[in-house]
Amino acid sequence: MAGEKTDKPVLLSGGNPQIAKGYGDGPIQAYIAAMPGWKSDIGRRLDALVEEIVPDVHKAVKWNSPLYGIEGDGWFLSYHCFAKYIKLTFFRGTSLDPVPPVASKTAETRYFHIHEGEALDEGLLAGWIRQASRLPGERM
Repeated sequence: MAGEKTDKPVLLSGGNPQIAKGYGDGPIQAYIAAMPGWKSDIGRRLDALVEEIVPDVHKAVKWNSPLYGIEGDGWFLSYHCFAKYIKLTFFRGTSLDPVPPVASKTAETRYFHIHEGEALDEGLLAGWIRQASRLPGERM
């Protein structure tokens, strides 16, 4: 019905979910559930992969993006939905081996894009997550 209120999050430009800032697993799960189409499945797999590799990971949603970090040591990974891909952000990406392929305006940050229909290279992602979680994190 017109004017009927829903509890479904608003999708911002490019289809990124608008999720209130929050800490813990709840805001992350709300973000993942609101990721449009195929992106939600990728979000669930990324979240599970991080938890498998970094069991004591700390989670938050800030600036409408999930963040993963180590308590007291900052954030090592974030992601964000765009119209045609999900952008993974490794805040100390230039220290990873291999270095993620997409450069950033920020010297140490590197990106990795996941597009619809591409096979998810979990071995590569797991290596990056493992390495990134052991580096000093980004303070935000």
